[in-house]
Amino acid sequence: MFVGIDHGTTHMRFASTDGREFKLSRQQAAGMGPEELLNSILQGLGASASDIKMMAVTYSMGDGIDKITPIDRVPDRGIQSRHGAGLHVGGGTLVYDTIKNSGIPAVVIPGLHRGNTADGRLNIFSHGASPEKIGIVYHAHKKGHDNMVVSDISSNTVTLAVAHGWLLGALDACIFAPGIHHGPIDLEGIRDVDDGKYTANDAFIRAGVVKMAGVQDLNALMTAFSAGDPSAALALDTAALFAAMEIVAMKLLLKEKGIEDPNIFIAGSVSDIKYARDRIKSHVGTGVECLGVWSGAKGCAHIAEDVYNGARDIMGIGVDIQ
Repeated sequence: MFVGIDHGTTHMRFASTDGREFKLSRQQAAGMGPEELLNSILQGLGASASDIKMMAVTYSMGDGIDKITPIDRVPDRGIQSRHGAGLHVGGGTLVYDTIKNSGIPAVVIPGLHRGNTADGRLNIFSHGASPEKIGIVYHAHKKGHDNMVVSDISSNTVTLAVAHGWLLGALDACIFAPGIHHGPIDLEGIRDVDDGKYTANDAFIRAGVVKMAGVQDLNALMTAFSAGDPSAALALDTAALFAAMEIVAMKLLLKEKGIEDPNIFIAGSVSDIKYARDRIKSHVGTGVECLGVWSGAKGCAHIAEDVYNGARDIMGIGVDIQ
């Protein structure tokens, strides 16, 4: 069997090519020892270590490597720095180190960033997408799609473009569309950072749409929405509008490649909310297919399988196996 790991903002998701799925919160993982954690992962998958031919691991921004690389040859867990965008809990680090020390064959998937982004114009941004987003896109690719826009809408919103099976680039949450928790730093945020009220990273993780409803997380937002709270509806409308704007922007990028009608996919927790999904469909004006919250882990599992079987290129991202 082959296993993919989606290093999400709140949960670690594990999926195998034979249909097994297991979810562990980063908070839970942070409270475990390495042996307990490995046993929990294997029990969750209903497998032993010897059953797993290869794992594909994602970690944080993935901006320290350019290619898919064996885990024992990846420096500093494949990131440039732990400082920067996102919430640091510790569970993802423990999962990474546990897999590295387990003896299970594993590769690390890079993020899409300055250095491996195919369309050089997008290198104006230092980072486009974290590694699990590549898993989402690969999941759609394995379903038979080569020309597409994929928007993952959850704690962050990240949208990627693929032309003729080649991953062109991505727009990250700190650039454009807000997610549930995180988003771009606007003028007010810049002033607050300059005034020393909080760090730039704090500003980023406070810029999501939940602030519009005055709630803490997606569950609370949905409770308020179900109760008819107009501020909760506005928050979902906002997430849907900006995700749709990113999708349309990436369609423009594909139009340059002669692709007029790409497949449109959405993923992440917000994609499972019918109200938001319908709003996105209304804005985009074309068919929109939902890939679901497990697509990242599933796609990473397929990457592990294809690398194991000799692939040296995953949608334009090289595989550094000697």
